[in-house]
Formats: sequence, C-alpha cells, structure tokens
Amino acid sequence: MTALLILFCLAFFGPIAWRAFGYYQSPARMWWTADRSSAGLLAPAAKVPGAVVRIYAARTVSWRGIFAVHSWIVLKPAGAPSYQRWDLTAWGDPIRVDGFEPDGRWFGQIPDLVFAADGASAEAMIPRMRAAIQSYKFRNRGDYRAWPGPNSNTFVAAIMEAVPEICTALPPTAIGKDYPIDGRWLAPTPSRTGIRMTLGGYVGLTLAWVEGIEFNLFGGVIGFDIRHPAMKLPGVGRIGV
Repeated sequence: MTALLILFCLAFFGPIAWRAFGYYQSPARMWWTADRSSAGLLAPAAKVPGAVVRIYAARTVSWRGIFAVHSWIVLKPAGAPSYQRWDLTAWGDPIRVDGFEPDGRWFGQIPDLVFAADGASAEAMIPRMRAAIQSYKFRNRGDYRAWPGPNSNTFVAAIMEAVPEICTALPPTAIGKDYPIDGRWLAPTPSRTGIRMTLGGYVGLTLAWVEGIEFNLFGGVIGFDIRHPAMKLPGVGRIGV
C-alpha cells in the first residue's frame, strides 16, 4: 500500500513539479506585452464559404499556465463575412465576443485545436451552440472563479454538453471543465458516453468512452484515454497518441 501511495504521489505531483521548474527557468514575461496576434490556424473568413466550428485551448497567463489551459469557441455560419470568437473571462463583461483574434495566441501561447467541424455538420451545430451560450448560467459579473470553477473551461464544457455530437473532450489541463453547473454530483459526461462523479469540482471521477478514465483531485487530472491511447497527467496533459 505504501509503495502504491508513493507511486501515485510521484505520478500526480511529479509532472506539476516539472512544469513549475520549466516555468521558473524560462525568461520572465510581462503578460500585458505578450503576443495576441493570429497564429495562422484559420483561413481568412472571406475564403471559407461554408460554416465553421472550432474549439481551441492554450496555456493560460503567468504561473497559472503551469497547471491549466484557457479554452474558447469560434463560430462562422455559412456565408458569414467573419468569424465570431466567444470567451469567458474574469474581467469586464464575462462573456466576451470578438475580444481577441479568433485563432490568436493566448498571451504568447499558440493554441491547440480541440475540435473542428465544417460545412453542413458545423451549420447544424451553430444554432444550438449559440443558444447554449445565451443561456449559460454563470454569465454575470462576479460568477467567475478560476478554481475550481465556474471559469472559461466550465463555459466551453457547457456548450459542448449542449451538442453531444461534438464527441470530443477538453484537455485534462482544462481546470474547471468538471465543475457541476447543475449542482449534481453524478451526471452523464458532456459526450453522453459515460458518467462523471464530482464533489463541487474539487474531487471527482470520470468513466467514459470519449472522456476516458480521469481522477480529478483539486483540479489536477490523472488518468487514461481509452479511445486514443494516452496517459493524462496533471500540468502536462496528454502523453500518447
């Protein structure tokens, strides 16, 4: 039992320590001067006649990037002249529309693509995603909590839950994705392919085909992706396929 406990502590806290060491060894950066320009992940909207849905995630600002990513949504109906980006932030009006470039670097960090849909499938998703954005419960000033939620990742997870055919999981480093917006301790996962048990987002267990096996301890996730074999480690994220 002692050996198992030691092994768990090494697997859980070791990746976080490694990420923290890398952060404090890197040159100091001022977040207010960090690059937020386009990362070139999207073609100009005028050259894309069809509908587009994208979900991106990038390491968040300052020391919080040791642990977590920030995620956001990009939508463009067919024929629209521009993309619309939706973020939930801790400052200003919580739900920000086009506050940043659709595929912009998040304070210097190049985003990773979480989900993509184009054409007819994207067009079918957009009305429900817009409706979920408009009805999002924690949309008022003062609702945002960086940990354990509701935060930017809670917001994106809620929109994904409204469209189960997205059938994709947010990164394990998307702290807040498991916050129970409906207050239930036991509920289906956003993909509807399994269940999630959680105590207010502080401690939880997920068992699902899409989301995989995840043990959440104070926001840190350790687990395994079954569908696309990979380890999930706190601070690091996925290691595998």
